Amino acid sequence: MGRKKAVAAGDGDPESAVPIEDAMQELGQIVARLETGQESLDESLRQFERGMVLLRRCQQQLDAAAQRIEIVTRMSDTGEIETADFDGTATIQRKQRAGSSDPTGDDESDQSAGSLF
Repeated sequence: MGRKKAVAAGDGDPESAVPIEDAMQELGQIVARLETGQESLDESLRQFERGMVLLRRCQQQLDAAAQRIEIVTRMSDTGEIETADFDGTATIQRKQRAGSSDPTGDDESDQSAGSLF
């Protein structure tokens, strides 16, 4: 099974060559080790710092991927697909930026902004 290339590889950072799948797997292993509490303080700090580097790299790769995504909006009468750029901001962030409420006019849905349930 071949490895996938990092989305933004080659920026001079050695972490940029780490595929996101590998970074996420290593991050999961770090979390599991830290949760056991078996490591020394120095080792725990080293692992935490490594985890933060991996997390930052994953976020950068996901952000780069989100910028490349286009949403298929509809098919034209001529059979051509029409697309729009993907808006990678969360719905709640768009509402806060725009200062608007629910487009349906139901402000009750905004009462728990930030809550999924």
